Amino acid sequence: MTTMTIFDPAMCCPTGVCGVDVDQALVTFAADVDWLKSQGAQVTRLNLGQQPQAFAENPQIRQLLQAQGDKALPAIVVDGELKSSGRYPSRDELARWAGIAREASLFTDQVAELVAIGAAIASNCEPCFRFHYDKARKLGVPDADMRRAVELAQQVKEAPAKAVLNLAYRTLDKKDPLTAIAVTTAASASASACCAPGPATAAAESKCC
Repeated sequence: MTTMTIFDPAMCCPTGVCGVDVDQALVTFAADVDWLKSQGAQVTRLNLGQQPQAFAENPQIRQLLQAQGDKALPAIVVDGELKSSGRYPSRDELARWAGIAREASLFTDQVAELVAIGAAIASNCEPCFRFHYDKARKLGVPDADMRRAVELAQQVKEAPAKAVLNLAYRTLDKKDPLTAIAVTTAASASASACCAPGPATAAAESKCC
Protein backbone atom coordinates (compact mmCIF):
# COMPACT_ATOMS: atom_id res chain seq x y z
CA MET A 1 0.00 0.00 0.00
CA THR A 2 1.31 3.44 -0.96
CA THR A 3 2.44 5.70 1.86
CA MET A 4 2.40 9.42 1.16
CA THR A 5 3.72 12.15 3.46
CA ILE A 6 2.89 15.79 2.84
CA PHE A 7 5.20 18.33 4.43
CA ASP A 8 3.17 21.53 4.66
CA PRO A 9 4.52 25.00 5.41
CA ALA A 10 3.66 26.53 8.77
CA MET A 11 -0.06 27.35 8.84
CA CYS A 12 -2.93 27.21 11.28
CA CYS A 13 -4.76 24.41 9.45
CA PRO A 14 -4.54 22.53 6.13
CA THR A 15 -8.13 23.14 5.01
CA GLY A 16 -7.70 26.65 3.61
CA VAL A 17 -10.98 27.94 5.10
CA CYS A 18 -9.96 28.86 8.63
CA GLY A 19 -8.80 32.38 7.82
CA VAL A 20 -10.60 35.46 6.56
CA ASP A 21 -9.67 34.78 2.93
CA VAL A 22 -10.28 31.32 1.50
CA ASP A 23 -7.19 29.76 -0.08
CA GLN A 24 -8.71 27.86 -2.98
CA ALA A 25 -5.52 25.93 -3.69
CA LEU A 26 -5.53 24.57 -0.14
CA VAL A 27 -9.24 23.85 -0.23
CA THR A 28 -8.92 21.89 -3.46
CA PHE A 29 -5.86 20.00 -2.24
CA ALA A 30 -7.58 19.08 1.04
CA ALA A 31 -10.46 17.59 -0.96
CA ASP A 32 -7.98 15.70 -3.14
CA VAL A 33 -6.26 14.27 -0.06
CA ASP A 34 -9.61 13.13 1.35
CA TRP A 35 -10.35 11.44 -1.96
CA LEU A 36 -6.93 9.78 -1.95
CA LYS A 37 -7.57 8.36 1.51
CA SER A 38 -10.95 7.05 0.38
CA GLN A 39 -9.11 5.09 -2.33
CA GLY A 40 -6.98 3.29 0.25
CA ALA A 41 -3.79 5.36 0.23
CA GLN A 42 -2.08 6.11 3.55
CA VAL A 43 -1.61 9.86 3.69
CA THR A 44 0.03 11.86 6.49
CA ARG A 45 0.18 15.65 6.59
CA LEU A 46 2.84 17.35 8.68
CA ASN A 47 2.86 21.05 9.57
CA LEU A 48 6.19 22.86 9.90
CA GLY A 49 4.79 25.11 12.60
CA GLN A 50 3.42 22.24 14.68
CA GLN A 51 5.76 19.31 13.91
CA PRO A 52 9.21 20.80 13.12
CA GLN A 53 11.03 17.73 14.44
CA ALA A 54 9.60 15.56 11.65
CA PHE A 55 11.02 17.98 9.07
CA ALA A 56 14.43 17.95 10.72
CA GLU A 57 14.52 14.16 10.90
CA ASN A 58 13.83 13.62 7.21
CA PRO A 59 17.11 14.01 5.24
CA GLN A 60 15.41 14.97 1.97
CA ILE A 61 13.21 17.61 3.56
CA ARG A 62 16.03 18.94 5.72
CA GLN A 63 18.21 19.33 2.63
CA LEU A 64 15.40 21.07 0.74
CA LEU A 65 14.84 23.56 3.54
CA GLN A 66 18.57 24.27 3.83
CA ALA A 67 18.78 24.93 0.10
CA GLN A 68 15.52 26.76 -0.58
CA GLY A 69 14.00 27.67 2.77
CA ASP A 70 10.22 27.76 3.16
CA LYS A 71 9.80 28.08 -0.63
CA ALA A 72 10.50 24.35 -0.87
CA LEU A 73 7.22 23.61 0.89
CA PRO A 74 4.87 21.93 0.43
CA ALA A 75 6.87 18.82 -0.37
CA ILE A 76 5.40 15.42 -1.21
CA VAL A 77 7.24 12.19 -0.37
CA VAL A 78 5.79 8.91 -1.68
CA ASP A 79 7.22 5.64 -0.39
CA GLY A 80 10.38 7.48 0.60
CA GLU A 81 10.83 9.22 -2.77
CA LEU A 82 10.50 13.00 -3.12
CA LYS A 83 7.89 13.62 -5.82
CA SER A 84 7.35 17.37 -5.76
CA SER A 85 8.18 20.52 -3.84
CA GLY A 86 7.09 24.13 -3.74
CA ARG A 87 3.54 23.47 -4.96
CA TYR A 88 0.42 21.43 -4.34
CA PRO A 89 0.03 18.73 -7.03
CA SER A 90 -3.19 17.94 -8.85
CA ARG A 91 -5.46 15.02 -8.09
CA ASP A 92 -4.27 13.27 -11.24
CA GLU A 93 -0.67 13.49 -10.05
CA LEU A 94 -1.57 12.21 -6.60
CA ALA A 95 -3.48 9.30 -8.12
CA ARG A 96 -0.58 8.42 -10.41
CA TRP A 97 1.94 8.48 -7.56
CA ALA A 98 -0.36 6.34 -5.44
CA GLY A 99 -0.91 3.86 -8.26
CA ILE A 100 -4.63 4.57 -8.47
CA ALA A 101 -6.15 4.24 -11.93
CA ARG A 102 -8.49 7.05 -12.88
CA GLU A 103 -10.82 7.15 -15.85
CA ALA A 104 -10.89 10.44 -17.66
CA SER A 105 -13.99 12.28 -16.49
CA LEU A 106 -15.29 15.82 -16.44
CA PHE A 107 -17.62 15.03 -13.55
CA THR A 108 -15.41 16.16 -10.70
CA ASP A 109 -16.52 16.72 -7.11
CA GLN A 110 -16.73 20.42 -7.91
CA VAL A 111 -18.98 19.82 -10.92
CA ALA A 112 -21.17 17.52 -8.82
CA GLU A 113 -21.76 20.33 -6.32
CA LEU A 114 -22.65 22.77 -9.12
CA VAL A 115 -25.21 20.26 -10.40
CA ALA A 116 -26.59 19.86 -6.86
CA ILE A 117 -26.87 23.63 -6.46
CA GLY A 118 -28.83 23.81 -9.71
CA ALA A 119 -31.12 21.01 -8.56
CA ALA A 120 -31.71 22.84 -5.27
CA ILE A 121 -32.81 25.95 -7.16
CA ALA A 122 -35.06 23.93 -9.47
CA SER A 123 -36.73 22.18 -6.53
CA ASN A 124 -37.00 25.29 -4.31
CA CYS A 125 -35.06 23.50 -1.55
CA GLU A 126 -33.40 26.06 0.72
CA PRO A 127 -31.66 23.51 3.02
CA CYS A 128 -30.31 21.71 -0.06
CA PHE A 129 -28.89 24.93 -1.46
CA ARG A 130 -27.20 25.86 1.83
CA PHE A 131 -25.71 22.37 2.23
CA HIS A 132 -24.30 22.18 -1.30
CA TYR A 133 -23.14 25.79 -1.26
CA ASP A 134 -21.04 25.00 1.81
CA LYS A 135 -19.63 21.86 0.20
CA ALA A 136 -18.82 23.69 -3.04
CA ARG A 137 -17.08 26.45 -1.13
CA LYS A 138 -14.94 23.92 0.75
CA LEU A 139 -14.00 22.36 -2.60
CA GLY A 140 -12.84 25.74 -3.88
CA VAL A 141 -15.66 26.37 -6.36
CA PRO A 142 -15.65 30.10 -7.22
CA ASP A 143 -18.75 32.15 -6.41
CA ALA A 144 -18.97 33.13 -10.09
CA ASP A 145 -19.40 29.47 -11.09
CA MET A 146 -22.06 28.94 -8.43
CA ARG A 147 -23.91 32.02 -9.67
CA ARG A 148 -23.85 30.64 -13.22
CA ALA A 149 -25.27 27.34 -11.97
CA VAL A 150 -28.06 29.20 -10.15
CA GLU A 151 -28.90 31.34 -13.18
CA LEU A 152 -28.92 28.36 -15.55
CA ALA A 153 -31.13 26.34 -13.19
CA GLN A 154 -33.56 29.24 -12.93
CA GLN A 155 -33.72 29.53 -16.73
CA VAL A 156 -34.47 25.82 -17.05
CA LYS A 157 -37.01 26.06 -14.24
CA GLU A 158 -38.85 28.96 -15.86
CA ALA A 159 -38.89 27.46 -19.38
CA PRO A 160 -41.92 25.13 -18.97
CA ALA A 161 -43.88 27.82 -17.11
CA LYS A 162 -43.28 30.26 -19.96
CA ALA A 163 -44.16 27.61 -22.52
CA VAL A 164 -47.53 26.74 -20.98
CA LEU A 165 -48.31 30.43 -20.49
CA ASN A 166 -47.59 31.11 -24.16
CA LEU A 167 -49.78 28.13 -25.08
CA ALA A 168 -52.62 29.54 -23.00
CA TYR A 169 -52.35 32.96 -24.61
CA ARG A 170 -52.18 31.48 -28.12
CA THR A 171 -55.22 29.34 -27.41
CA LEU A 172 -57.25 32.18 -25.92
CA ASP A 173 -56.30 34.63 -28.67
CA LYS A 174 -58.09 32.42 -31.20
CA LYS A 175 -61.41 33.24 -29.53
CA ASP A 176 -63.04 36.53 -28.69
CA PRO A 177 -62.85 37.40 -24.95
CA LEU A 178 -66.53 36.66 -24.18
CA THR A 179 -66.36 33.22 -25.80
CA ALA A 180 -63.14 32.40 -23.96
CA ILE A 181 -64.70 33.36 -20.62
CA ALA A 182 -67.83 31.31 -21.31
CA VAL A 183 -65.84 28.25 -22.33
CA THR A 184 -63.58 28.54 -19.28
CA THR A 185 -66.55 28.90 -16.90
CA ALA A 186 -68.38 25.93 -18.38
CA ALA A 187 -65.27 23.79 -18.27
CA SER A 188 -64.60 24.56 -14.62
CA ALA A 189 -68.17 23.71 -13.69
CA SER A 190 -68.56 20.40 -15.52
CA ALA A 191 -65.18 18.91 -16.43
CA SER A 192 -62.45 17.47 -14.26
CA ALA A 193 -59.69 19.96 -13.57
CA CYS A 194 -55.92 19.58 -13.73
CA CYS A 195 -55.20 20.95 -10.25
CA ALA A 196 -58.63 21.51 -8.75
CA PRO A 197 -61.33 19.12 -7.49
CA GLY A 198 -63.84 18.01 -10.11
CA PRO A 199 -67.11 16.11 -9.89
CA ALA A 200 -67.29 12.71 -8.25
CA THR A 201 -66.88 10.90 -11.58
CA ALA A 202 -63.53 12.63 -12.07
CA ALA A 203 -61.95 10.77 -9.18
CA ALA A 204 -61.14 7.78 -11.39
CA GLU A 205 -59.64 9.95 -14.15
CA SER A 206 -55.95 10.77 -14.34
CA LYS A 207 -54.97 14.18 -13.03
CA CYS A 208 -51.88 16.35 -13.25
CA CYS A 209 -51.75 17.07 -9.51
